Amino acid sequence: MADSVELPSRLAILPFRNKVLLPGAIIRIRCTSPTSVKLVEQELWQREEKGMIGILPVRDTAASAETKQLGSTVSDSIDQTSKVHGGSSDSNAKVQNDVVHWHNRGVAARALHLSRGVEKPSGRVTYIVVLEGLCRFNVQELNTRGTYHTARISSLEMTKTEMEQVEHDPDFIMLSRQFKATAMELISVLEQKQSTGGRTKVLLETVPVHKLADIFVASFEISFEEQLSMLDSVDAKVRLSKATELVDRHLQSIRVAEKITQKVEGQLSKSQKEFLLRQQMKAIKEELGDNDDEEDDLAALERKMQSAGMPQNVWKLSLRELRRLKKMQPQQPGYSSSRAYLELLADLPWQKASKELELDLRAAQERLDNDHYGLEKVKQRIIEYLAVRKLKPDARGPVLCFVGPPGVGKTSLASSIAAALDRKFVRISLGGVKDEADIRGHRRTYIGSMPGRLIDGLKKVAVCNPVMLLDEIDKTGSDVRGDPASALLEVLDPEQNKTFNDHYLNVPFDLSKVIFVATANRAQPIPPPLLDRMEVIELPGYTPEEKLKIAMKHLIPRVLDQHGLSSEFLQIPKAMVQLVIQRYTREAGVRSLERSLAALARAAAVRVAEQEQVVPLSKGVEGLTTPLLENRLVDSAEVEMEVIPMGVNNRDISNTFRITSPLVVDEAMVEKVLGPPKFDGRETAERVVTPGISVGLVWTSVGGEVQFVEASTMVGKGELHLTGQLGDVIKESAQIALTWVRARATDLKLAAAESISLLEGRDIHIHFPAGAVPKDGPSAGVTLVTALVSLFSQRKVRSDTAMTGEMTLRGLVLPVGGIKDKILAAHRYGIKRVILPERNLKDLVEVPPSVLANLEILLAKRMEDVLEHAFDSGCPWRQHSKL
Repeated sequence: MADSVELPSRLAILPFRNKVLLPGAIIRIRCTSPTSVKLVEQELWQREEKGMIGILPVRDTAASAETKQLGSTVSDSIDQTSKVHGGSSDSNAKVQNDVVHWHNRGVAARALHLSRGVEKPSGRVTYIVVLEGLCRFNVQELNTRGTYHTARISSLEMTKTEMEQVEHDPDFIMLSRQFKATAMELISVLEQKQSTGGRTKVLLETVPVHKLADIFVASFEISFEEQLSMLDSVDAKVRLSKATELVDRHLQSIRVAEKITQKVEGQLSKSQKEFLLRQQMKAIKEELGDNDDEEDDLAALERKMQSAGMPQNVWKLSLRELRRLKKMQPQQPGYSSSRAYLELLADLPWQKASKELELDLRAAQERLDNDHYGLEKVKQRIIEYLAVRKLKPDARGPVLCFVGPPGVGKTSLASSIAAALDRKFVRISLGGVKDEADIRGHRRTYIGSMPGRLIDGLKKVAVCNPVMLLDEIDKTGSDVRGDPASALLEVLDPEQNKTFNDHYLNVPFDLSKVIFVATANRAQPIPPPLLDRMEVIELPGYTPEEKLKIAMKHLIPRVLDQHGLSSEFLQIPKAMVQLVIQRYTREAGVRSLERSLAALARAAAVRVAEQEQVVPLSKGVEGLTTPLLENRLVDSAEVEMEVIPMGVNNRDISNTFRITSPLVVDEAMVEKVLGPPKFDGRETAERVVTPGISVGLVWTSVGGEVQFVEASTMVGKGELHLTGQLGDVIKESAQIALTWVRARATDLKLAAAESISLLEGRDIHIHFPAGAVPKDGPSAGVTLVTALVSLFSQRKVRSDTAMTGEMTLRGLVLPVGGIKDKILAAHRYGIKRVILPERNLKDLVEVPPSVLANLEILLAKRMEDVLEHAFDSGCPWRQHSKL
């Protein structure tokens, strides 16, 4: 390599995209872009000698019409509007409209080898060039207007005199020694892996140090910014310092990689060594007869399996699996899953059961009365269930399914059954379960397999006869992963659950001793085969009187305890509880009521926490005052102290703090905390103020509700419009209602003659408010007819009257379901008169007498009876009717 290079004043320029060539480095490139091909052909290929060209690094930027910048040393000869298409030298040419940043420094390169590829049909030619970097230069002026780029340059190579001065610089000498030591260390590390270390050592001894820095760095994989930084390092000391840092970094990365490799190899050899030593230890123990079962995990697992009381067929299978496990090593993939399977078999309660005490029905009745107010029919059915269990403990009783709106105590009833039987209680939530494997478990062939929720629940309670609650059984779904409701058929069938087969266990397990209790909000979504295996017990909503007693007896003490209060801090009178029930919560259950009471308790907790606490003074203890206490006095309040003996727990200490007077909730506080009343007794009267509006009673999954039906007429073509997110059944009811009214228009004095059509020249629009709530079901027929008759006759329906029932095309009123829920809803809304189908008279037995005492129940056999009761002063046109 020449010590100095004579550079011409102007060089042809080949741009390198995102790459840097350093002096002393050799690189092989492929020229494909039109600019680079023209340069090679005119400067290198057509000349006999291998010419010299310049290499400039460039970097892509976002497309822009701005000029390329080379710094202050570039003249203004660059075309501001031309599209620079400096092609890539080491990859395929990019789009010619790319905009690039040019660097103001480059490297003069000499072509060592040049080859021409085969010309393609499109005329495109590819050249392969091997270039050697010679020295750095600085760009004075760049010209991009020709067939290829040229530049006026100035050399950055040091003269011989300058090099001699640098070599005698102490800092340069120290940097040279440090660089050579680091480079020699790197070469020694690489000699162990490659055979090129000898040639590299010769290079290290013969080439000047400032050129070695470029050669070494060019062989490393470094970022484009670091390459540019190395190219810009014209000063030899700066260049040597950067090269030393890069070489040392490369050396450290090699050492870290070797350390990781050695660690992995050491772990493998350690595992092999442990395996050999364990085998030798096992052989020695067998010869000595000194097997220590206490330290042998598998022996402990085997003893646990023996005491589990497995059936004979399960015991044979587990022994076969245990022998297979003993032949495996802990490192094998299937070892952990096989051991987890055996541990599950050993943990399951195959024969372990809770010892039932003698059933005391009177104590069970008292417990149910203490835990639940009302629900007399439900509690009577539970007592009957317990009585049968007392007379015949092994009786296979029916599966009780409590169906009712949220917040009526379905889950707590199941817990009370477990407490009355003195059995353990386990709850399994089925809401949103769509995978059959949640019931039957996953097969062991899958990674991460596990048993189903039933087996897992039995493992947790560790007895085979708990009370198991299947909560929200109506909210199971089905998809490609199976149908959980179908899987429950085997679970709840007394004839099949004796041999329940969980996919993970793959052996039968006896579930006949488990007492299953299910809960649901609605019975309709439950598949009929599954519903047939259960005895449905409906839990309707509570009356306002029952809610009041529940709140005073259960909710308020629980809320106060949850918020760290007591009756000495907060008192909620009955009148305020009744106000909350009537004005803020219209629900079947008591959850919203409890949330409202909790809001009042939180507001009271803030007031109590902000007040100064006063400690009662015991007799014989004088009041103490200190400057600290005096500073805490507010409004001349007195602070008294009491000496609390040691050993008193924190609860007793906290109970000694009292405020001077309890906070009593009043109407102003209720409105401040809960906001303005959400409901009032005038709602029905305000909404039924014009003809065409009637009040119906419907049943929903959250209990009974009052539903308004609005009908209006307008100019049109005799069409019927229905709105309010209605289902098919209720749409058919509207069609039947309109047909019945049109057929009897003359008899009902709605039309002067039979030849006159009610819909002639006008449309009918029937709307059910609260359009966001889906509505369907056969219970709105009489309500629709009443609204239409009111519209056509322009007579208002009584605002204190609500109705329910379906009708036939001949005008017969058919019975409907959910009578108790609907009547309770009417009572909550302040309705005074309820029109029911005559055949629903038997359902009034379930309605509490206190509710019936405040309502007037009107029975209807035909549609004419409904109209008679729905309007003020009866139905005046009925006497003229021929019906």
